[in-house]
Amino acid sequence: MISTKGRYAIRFMIDLAEQHDGLPVPLEDVALRQQISKKYLETVVNFLVKAKLVKGASGKGGGYRLLRSPADYTVGEILKITEGTLATVACLDEDADICPRETFCKTLPMWKKYDSMVHDFFYNITIEDLVNGNI
Repeated sequence: MISTKGRYAIRFMIDLAEQHDGLPVPLEDVALRQQISKKYLETVVNFLVKAKLVKGASGKGGGYRLLRSPADYTVGEILKITEGTLATVACLDEDADICPRETFCKTLPMWKKYDSMVHDFFYNITIEDLVNGNI
């Protein structure tokens, strides 16, 4: 299940993409439009800043802006930053140790296929797709 943090990060990125002038967007404005607590949104945005998906500017005229075109951000990369992993089972997590059952596990092929479908789904949707309703 995708956490609130992941869902809000995507909504934040869409909101920035909808501001066509490229100027920094105040966090308070995004919070109001998206009906998200500013305090919680600050936490979410910190993940995006650290990952260099958005840039913040302080002071008068400050706020946040995208560093790339909305077409260059995938939902998958945003979820990876906010969720850490989308792996269905622990043994498929990137940092997982090799499972001692891997060679004879009857369910592993199913989980691998499912995870592949989830990956392909989210990494083939861009923020631009969401802004334009192209899903």
